[in-house]
Amino acid sequence: MPRAYDAPISEAAQRAHDLAVANGQSGYLDPASGLFVMTASALAARERCCGSGCRHCPYPAEVQREAGRPRVRGEGR
Repeated sequence: MPRAYDAPISEAAQRAHDLAVANGQSGYLDPASGLFVMTASALAARERCCGSGCRHCPYPAEVQREAGRPRVRGEGR
């Protein structure tokens, strides 16, 4: 069974992300869970990948793996 960080980004979540970025916000409330999700721009401003499997991680797959992310979104198992 896929873990949450492997799940595709829903259209509603992507719209919420895009709106937050357009408004200069660091994140948004996920429409399905109500959890706070950081935007790609806010994650990039941190200047390093934390390896936690962030939904909108802006860093390349190799950087994510080096930071300790067990699986990278979009890659096979």
